[in-house]
Formats: sequence, structure tokens, C-alpha cells
Amino acid sequence: MTTIAVTGATGHLGRLVVEALIARGAAPGDIVAAVRDTAKAAPLAALGVQVRRADYDEPPTLAAAFAGVDRLLLISGNAVGQRVPQHRAVIDAAVAAGVGFLAYTSILRADSSPIGLAPEHLATEQALAASGIPTALLRNGWYIENYAGSVAGALHTGTIAGSAGDGRIAAATRADYAEAAAAVLLSGEAGVYELGGTPFTMAELAAEVAEQSGKPVAYQDLPVAEYQAVLAGLGLPEAYAGLLADTDFKITEGHLDTGSDDLAKLIGRPSTPLSEAVAALLKA
Repeated sequence: MTTIAVTGATGHLGRLVVEALIARGAAPGDIVAAVRDTAKAAPLAALGVQVRRADYDEPPTLAAAFAGVDRLLLISGNAVGQRVPQHRAVIDAAVAAGVGFLAYTSILRADSSPIGLAPEHLATEQALAASGIPTALLRNGWYIENYAGSVAGALHTGTIAGSAGDGRIAAATRADYAEAAAAVLLSGEAGVYELGGTPFTMAELAAEVAEQSGKPVAYQDLPVAEYQAVLAGLGLPEAYAGLLADTDFKITEGHLDTGSDDLAKLIGRPSTPLSEAVAALLKA
């Protein structure tokens, strides 16, 4: 019996990883859903999954949550700027608990990416290397669901704004990345996995939305400063809006594209087609 723990298991990705583990044959009782709020994990408990409290900001909860765990998935936190100490707390607790294998959701080419989100991921990868735990680095590309708000807004405005030019984005769905994580957790194979789907441009995304919705939708490419202003106008903090706008510009330089087929190999099929992903976004 191998006990597998998933942090952030009530989040969008974590929940899908738990479901993918079960679909791939893992016994629910051998899965630990490590969550900050156990009340939100009732649907997972109903599946027969163990639910344990684990808060990245409260190390004692991590030690208890990882007791008896053989393999652990560390899903990166969403508190940008605070993730390195949070992740180190998880890694330290995993070492103390004797966890034998750890997988981490990183970012494409974390060791060379100029994207502003990359340094925290690289620091975490370095902490994992220093820990001595056999590790799988799941370097996830962009999530197609990142464009949910843009797609919904485009149905009213007729445009999807950005600073990506004609750069290609090897995005995939959360479900695709969740299946890949489950496959690695079940195999226990350490390594570096550069994960991404079939690439598309923002113009192609807009065209797919237009075709499926029957409404005129086009991509509007903006200078970074203008796109940052658009994001700030939607209520995002100025600094975070700047980070996202700069990330969008980095797409023009190919930093969210990948020639790797690691994702397809792990999940045993091609990534979800853009047409299917857009259809799901339009139904949401």
C-alpha cells in the first residue's frame, strides 16, 4: 500500500488530481487530501479519501498531515511573494515525516525563464534539490482556464485584449495537468517534466470563441503599459497587473511555448483540443 497526499486538494487543480488518482486505480483510502479548510473537503471525504488539515503558514499542521505519507504532491501556493517560505515549510515537514517522493507543480523552464512568476518556482526547485527527497518537477505551462474571464468578457466587448502578439501559448486544461500529476505520483518516477499542450496564438483563441459563440470576437494586441492599465481597471493590484502584463509580453518571445511532448506521454493521449477547451469555457 502506497499512501499519496495532495496539498491544496480542495482547489481547482488539487481536486482534479485526487479524482484522476482514483480514476487511475488508486484506492481512495490511500489518498490524503491535505487542505487548509477541512469543511470544504466534504465531497472528497465522501469519496473515501482521508482529509487532513494542512496550512502552508502553520508548519505544525503540515507535520501531522504528512505522517505515514509515502508520496506527496506539493501544489504551488497562490500567494505570490510568499510562496518560497510556504513551500520550504512543506518540504521541511515532508523530510521530517520521511516522505519518500515529492512532486511539485512548477513553471515551464523554471531554471531559465525570465517570466516574473519563475523565481519563486526556481527557489522551490532548489530547496527540493537540497532536501534529498527524490523529486519530480512538474513544470506546468499556462492553463487554458486562465482565459476564462477574457472569454466571458469578449462575448460582451467583442475583443480579447493582451500583449502576446502572435506568440504561441502551449496551454492545456487543468484536467490535463491533473492527469499528468496523477500519473507521476502513481509511478514515483523522479525527473523534470516540461508540460504543455498544443500551442495556439491569441488570435486563434479569439477566432475559436467567435466561431463557437456566433459573436464577433477579435484579439486586440496592446502595448504592455496599456494592457497593465486594462488589468488594473478590472480591479487587480497595480503590481500584479504589471506582472501579468509582462508575462503576456514574454509570450511573444516564446517563453510559454514548449516543444516537449511530456504531457501527452504522461497522460497517454494528446492534450485537450482548443475547441473542446473553449466549449467548456463558454459553458462555465
